[in-house]
Amino acid sequence: MAITTTQAATALHPLDPLTADEIRAAVAVVHASERLGSDALFIRVFLHEPAKSAVLAFRDGDPLDRQAFVLIRDRRARTTCEVIVSISRHAILSWTEVPGVQPPITFDEFLECERMVQGNPEWQAAMKKRGVTDFALAMVDPWSAGYYGQADDPARRLVRALTWIRTDERDNGYARPIEGLVTLVDLDRMEVVEVEDHGAVPLPTHDGNYTAAALANPRNVPYVPAGPRADLRKLDIAQPDGPSFELSGHELTWQKWRLRIGFTPREGLVLHTVGYEDGGRVRPILYRASLAEMVVPYGDPAPTHWRKNAFDEGEYGVGTLANRLELGCDCLGEIRYLDAVVSDTRGEPIVLENAICLHEEDFGILWKHTNFRTGDVEVRRSRRLVISSIATVGNYEYGFFWYLYQDGTIELQIKLTGIVSTGAIAPGAEPEHGVLIAPGLYAPNHQHWFSFRLDMMVDGLENAVYEVNSVSAPLGPSNPHGNAWVNRRTLLARESEAQRLIDPLAGRYWIVTNPTVTNSLGQQVGYKLVPGQNVGALAQPDSSIARRAGFITRHLWVTRYDPAELFAAGDYPNQHPGGAGLPAYVKADRALERTNVVLWYSVGAHHVSRSEEWPVMPVDYAGFQLKPVGFFVGNPALDVPATSHNGHDGAGHCQ
Repeated sequence: MAITTTQAATALHPLDPLTADEIRAAVAVVHASERLGSDALFIRVFLHEPAKSAVLAFRDGDPLDRQAFVLIRDRRARTTCEVIVSISRHAILSWTEVPGVQPPITFDEFLECERMVQGNPEWQAAMKKRGVTDFALAMVDPWSAGYYGQADDPARRLVRALTWIRTDERDNGYARPIEGLVTLVDLDRMEVVEVEDHGAVPLPTHDGNYTAAALANPRNVPYVPAGPRADLRKLDIAQPDGPSFELSGHELTWQKWRLRIGFTPREGLVLHTVGYEDGGRVRPILYRASLAEMVVPYGDPAPTHWRKNAFDEGEYGVGTLANRLELGCDCLGEIRYLDAVVSDTRGEPIVLENAICLHEEDFGILWKHTNFRTGDVEVRRSRRLVISSIATVGNYEYGFFWYLYQDGTIELQIKLTGIVSTGAIAPGAEPEHGVLIAPGLYAPNHQHWFSFRLDMMVDGLENAVYEVNSVSAPLGPSNPHGNAWVNRRTLLARESEAQRLIDPLAGRYWIVTNPTVTNSLGQQVGYKLVPGQNVGALAQPDSSIARRAGFITRHLWVTRYDPAELFAAGDYPNQHPGGAGLPAYVKADRALERTNVVLWYSVGAHHVSRSEEWPVMPVDYAGFQLKPVGFFVGNPALDVPATSHNGHDGAGHCQ
């Protein structure tokens, strides 16, 4: 069963995302100023979040001054403006022109660029050289231009468009890349600046279709199963009494968890004010948790691929590309959905239905022990709450899944799927910087990097961060048998010291403590960040991508809280030459002890493709966990009731 919860007409909390009516009202205030030209694009309209102190002090019924952040690109003037509007007072609070930056590429521009390139004579001539004459079937994907020299200066709004060709409008065009063809486009003027043609490579000959309809009537596909599997039995997940969580607007309660759910066009899903009820009070853990940037650097020096370095959040926007999630497909069980509201380039609100999915999952055993002397067994099943959103960014899908567990653990899992970006290669050749996945078709080597911003609030705002490593003790009086090892905890006292790499051989993790709060054992309460699968960045230090995405050079960064520091590669990574974001934030080398700290964790997914990932990629996973350390005394999931044989709590439990 699925229930969709749309946004209320009136916000009830300072962190509620803007409603459609609020977006219209903010845009109307901007138009009324008569400061915009006819070519102005509304890039983003979203909530301008109040100060943290105001949010923490807010009580139900307090008056709200709702504000919108409006990001505008004036195409004719080639200027970018940030406007803050008080919706409550129908007034512009500030209007700032931001020089030398490019805001994100919009979906409207994406479509307009494709149509314009398809009609360009020089591009058409290059296509004809490759035997293509039906230009309407071309897929033109406007890849962000990056910054590789003065020609990419953000004075012009540039993209480098890559082309694929389909056999019909539903064909998987990524099966036939137009290798060697790169089209430089000025989006402000919506005109082709240059067509690079590095020489034709034969088009791959095999289809790459994967839909149920295509596989029912396969044509020339390298691998096709012999029809749908016939041995899958029905799997029902039923909660006849309804789910155990409650959703009131954007406020969520489940078990002992309390939090608010947010959404922005850039970040997508955001978690606010995450706390755990303990001893009759809600103890804060996180103020705000969000995706702070993502980038996909490609490791292929070929002319078509070496400039593929997409900042999918900062250059496009994960929230604006969110999917409509479907019961039984994306989410299974007793589902509750939240819609999201974004805006188009005219400032008109767009409702993204079912953008966020909430449900519970069985997760196996929570804890168990068998008393072998008496035969007594106590076992509890684990249940987790899932808060998820999925975005389609061109060829890839990225699922962002936040899991809350009954033992106080928080987990973030990224699910990567979709279609790998492809290149064509001459028959019989082997790609040096990629993997052959079909005849004449290869997937270039690449990595997916994600930065997550975790604004910590462990039992309050006075926190400190320690690195913990397990170290073998040297032989001697304190370790006479050579078996001893210790955990060494090192305070990360300043931002210059808090730029760290993972070390799985030392069991390295990082713990956020509150030095002002101790548990009954005299220990400082804390939460630790436990790395999941990760990798190192392989781009050379002086490369463009290493300069522009400096956050990938470290797995952990810690900064002192600053409300203006939200994004790991800076506010405007599009065509930025580099150095913005975390490398710039930490130059202040601020002290980190007993203050409001922000953890930034970089997750790298290393992608050397496989033939098994064509034509559509099975899900791959990456992520991390936050686990309590001394935050509780004793197992916080000890009070989870036993489960009966038929799945209901109470008598007749498993034993």
